[in-house]
Amino acid sequence: MKNKARGWQVIIEWLAARDRKPFTFQEEAWKHYMQGKSGLVNAPTGYGKTFSLFLGVVIDWINKHPDDYQEKTKNGLQMLWITPLRALAKDIARAMEEVLQELNMPWQVGIRSGDTPISTRQQQKKMMPEILLITPESLHLLMGQKEYPKVFTHLTTVVADEWHELLGSKRGVMVELGLSRLRGLAKKAGRPPLKVWGISATIGNLDEALDVLLGQPDPEAVIIRAKLDKKIELQSILPDEIEKFPWAGHLGTKLLYKALPVIMNSKTTLIFTNVRSQTEIWYQEILRQCPELAGAIAIHHGSIDMELRVWVEEALHTGVLKAVVCTSSLDLGVDFRPVDTVIQVGSPKGVARFLQRAGRSGHQPGATSKIWFLPTHSLELVEAAALKAAMEEQLVESRIPIVLAYDVLLQYLMTLGISDGFHATEIWEEITNTFCFRDVTEDEWAWMLAFLSTGGDALYSYDEFKKLEREGDFFICRSRMLAMRHRLHIGTIVSDAMLKVKFMSGGFIGMIEEWFVARLQPGDAFSLGGRTLEFAMIKDMTVLVRKSNAKRAIVPSWMGGRLPLSANLGKMLRRTYNEALSGKSDMPEIKILQPLFDLQERLSHIPKDNELLIEMITTRDGYHMFVYPFEGRLVHEVMAALLAYRISKRQPITFSMAMNDYGFELLSDQPIPVSEGDVHDLFSLENLTIDLQASVNSTEMARRKFRDIAVIAGLIFQGYPGKHKASRHLQSSASLLFNVFKDYDPQNLLLRQAFNEAFFYQMEEARLRESLDRIYNSNIIITEPESLTPFCFPIKVDSLRENLTSEKLEDRIKKMRPQF
Repeated sequence: MKNKARGWQVIIEWLAARDRKPFTFQEEAWKHYMQGKSGLVNAPTGYGKTFSLFLGVVIDWINKHPDDYQEKTKNGLQMLWITPLRALAKDIARAMEEVLQELNMPWQVGIRSGDTPISTRQQQKKMMPEILLITPESLHLLMGQKEYPKVFTHLTTVVADEWHELLGSKRGVMVELGLSRLRGLAKKAGRPPLKVWGISATIGNLDEALDVLLGQPDPEAVIIRAKLDKKIELQSILPDEIEKFPWAGHLGTKLLYKALPVIMNSKTTLIFTNVRSQTEIWYQEILRQCPELAGAIAIHHGSIDMELRVWVEEALHTGVLKAVVCTSSLDLGVDFRPVDTVIQVGSPKGVARFLQRAGRSGHQPGATSKIWFLPTHSLELVEAAALKAAMEEQLVESRIPIVLAYDVLLQYLMTLGISDGFHATEIWEEITNTFCFRDVTEDEWAWMLAFLSTGGDALYSYDEFKKLEREGDFFICRSRMLAMRHRLHIGTIVSDAMLKVKFMSGGFIGMIEEWFVARLQPGDAFSLGGRTLEFAMIKDMTVLVRKSNAKRAIVPSWMGGRLPLSANLGKMLRRTYNEALSGKSDMPEIKILQPLFDLQERLSHIPKDNELLIEMITTRDGYHMFVYPFEGRLVHEVMAALLAYRISKRQPITFSMAMNDYGFELLSDQPIPVSEGDVHDLFSLENLTIDLQASVNSTEMARRKFRDIAVIAGLIFQGYPGKHKASRHLQSSASLLFNVFKDYDPQNLLLRQAFNEAFFYQMEEARLRESLDRIYNSNIIITEPESLTPFCFPIKVDSLRENLTSEKLEDRIKKMRPQF
């Protein structure tokens, strides 16, 4: 019994020597870990979630080796720590190494990711460190090596860090499959069951998150919630005169002069923007307005050279930098203690994302996280008020787990095939014990095995699709070329083709999407990584540039830049408008907007949370129908198409559409046949699936989804390093396969998956159904304002952005601004 307490005692004494003691949730985690349980730790950022599990493993080791734990070396891989971000791995490894050195434990901590040098990988192959931090992709690469089970002979524990970030993505499915194999190896070797733990920020479905991690409900598993009150101070940066503040926009630089004092009065500030282009603009504008910050401000986003990103992260650690303008690339739990302030530019579109970013400041126990909300247009202040209310009620979004991702499963089976091969019955048992694939049928399993070994009904004539050789129940890949190709493309993140950007004289700057470069002419100036560059040429999939002194430069915009409003934030927005209408709100954001609300109410109406507002307005452009569900851009895009289709069934009519997070517009050149008597029918759930397929080009949406699915499933080879195929070639290859399957193999699982993903993820069908049901059972208020209202103005501006014209957008908005 004395030995059993030895590890605990060592850790408590080590903490006491540093004037610290463990939090209750950490001790709880150690206790459950020692009892052999698996589970999930949920605690605020900065309170030592990492130590709640890492020290549990250390305590257990000391308990088992009380007399020689400081001498035992080369113990094999004991703990696998899966992390979604490479930057996160480095930070955690540093923290673990410090502890091990202070405890005089000769354990090694290693990192395995796309950035790990080949020499380090070779060393790891000979002798694995006791702790290995690894990304989901690198875990699968490890399983793609010959005799890979030997690596995991001594493995006792797997931790999935930032599990909420992986959950609901195909990278999360990769983790599920990796864990299923590791459990299978432990069972086959007769070792005790693996202890599997997750670390997660607060999400709405923690219980389900645990089920996904463990594959199936485990009555012994625990969720450890740290009952710690993390103080978050949210303050909005308010314009002096709301009447002069833009009603629409997305940059926010008009309020930069009010953000600069916040930056100057803080030790270090992170300035979060939602898109990379906005990051570039803000960085340049801060330097223009405050040149003395040169050298003390940096930029950080996913398209910047890795060396520069690493430098920025190190400089944040040491407190060298005064400010960093960044995107979600700095969202996750990297420990930057000098950061005491966060500025969020524009709405983060979700409560969880906002809390995550707030947690970057005050990253230590007891510290208050300070976050400033800087609106980019007037109505975003309502989102700030809604965020405050949501935070008080702890109304945090759920992450919906992915099911039946056949493309990831095909990739995984190929990974096992290029290593030692696999027995189908053994892997079938493992994968059906995962959350993602628990509903796979035996017919679907047989189809997948046949698809990999014969090419299936449509591709059996082509040898390159016969990837695995079948020997009874055993499948293996014996082609070195196919194995090498597969190793090059293990992973599930598929984006538009990215091109390297380099100086003509040498020196890597970053990455940029192919579609953006296609618009550039030699001599054009654009900005990247805070530099102004002149485009020279494209050579060997590399964009060659020179330094430029141009005063004006194009800012690259990256695809997928606009985040949709989350369902929770939409719900809080509707409630906040209700409070604004009552005039009882004491929130400064609502008070300053009162003139705008008064104007909206005078011209039209402010909807209560059990109402839907529709504005019918006639202008020289035609007949407008503005609808305000407050459900986010993705839902509005589909709902607009659905309403347009249902109205067109009443009489022949043509519409153009525009939408934002608050609502959408249908514009026609003839009166729109909608009245209070028949408007509810437009939102009916009756015949919804049929009407959706008729109103939205679901085949085209599925075709676009199929490209990514085909790449992940290994049907399309993306090329060798430095010789990647252009994205248009990938698209045409995918389209060809899509048509072949549609015509000759209609039961193809990847085809079915493409349609499912188009419906459930791109069209958010489940959320659309909920919205329509809510609206159908609400009061629908139709008003007919004489002019554009504060609510519809931002949607109208968005529609102007899409139209080609020689007139500047600003001039067109000035003309359009109603005479109030």
